[in-house]
Amino acid sequence: MRYRPFGRSGSAVSNLTFSVGQAMLARGREKALELLYSALEDGVNSYRLETADPVVAEVLGEALSHVERKLVCVTLTLSMSDGRGGDRDFSAEGMTAAIDRVLHFSNLGWLDVAVLHEPGEQELPQTSLNALKALRATGRVKLLGVSGDADVMDAYVSTGAFDVLVTPYNIHSGWQVRARIRTAREQDMAVFAYDYYPARLHGQPDPVQAATRKRGLFGFGGGAAVKPLPAAFDAFAFLHHTRNWSAEAICLAHVLTDSSLTSVIVSAGDAERLAELAATPEREMPPGLAAQIEMARLNPSA
Repeated sequence: MRYRPFGRSGSAVSNLTFSVGQAMLARGREKALELLYSALEDGVNSYRLETADPVVAEVLGEALSHVERKLVCVTLTLSMSDGRGGDRDFSAEGMTAAIDRVLHFSNLGWLDVAVLHEPGEQELPQTSLNALKALRATGRVKLLGVSGDADVMDAYVSTGAFDVLVTPYNIHSGWQVRARIRTAREQDMAVFAYDYYPARLHGQPDPVQAATRKRGLFGFGGGAAVKPLPAAFDAFAFLHHTRNWSAEAICLAHVLTDSSLTSVIVSAGDAERLAELAATPEREMPPGLAAQIEMARLNPSA
């Protein structure tokens, strides 16, 4: 694991931020704790609570209680009234209650970042922003962040009211996202990235096997006819054919080459997958692969 400076806080966070939510509890509390202990052993010191769910907060707090609090960074995503459903609630009362609930059940003492997830243009009243600033003044929250990829994010970044930008960022990200990240960094904001492995690359068909599929005698049989693959799939097919690398690891390593990012948010259901992701920051991509990715991104038909 490697570490990068965390904005104006003066601390450092791991290249990877482990995202935890209700899915982590699917196999039970003990398995969830084992997974969190594995993350700590892998060097991960940054964690994101996906919701203000009290059970998840309690489990995370128990795992992190074995580490000095100042050595870990905990982010809370604010977008739901509670962790079990409900309407989006960016009211001063709703966000204050969510933060207090997490602090009560986790015993963390404070939250390093409170992130507003995809607030609309008119969804965040001044009273809510004042409430968050009051929480920051009392030390219950250290930093404020905003998350999303809509155009309104540019306005939120330009206000100067936030310390952290959480944005999708991957090999398909266009100039708008890159410009937003650059603006955030110019304002000394920390930048966390998610969606590093876009869904359109998951389970991508193998064009090599499709082209060489065996046919029956005289060319008949052997399965249904193969339809041509979309250009976007063809352009990045090489991601699935790089020796000793998975497509996901390549996408993660490529995003990590951007020094503007503070950390990349990842999720994992077991310790083995988490260990593979945690080892990625130390790996060097094969020569020429970064250039090949950039060529495919800019000119898919090449």
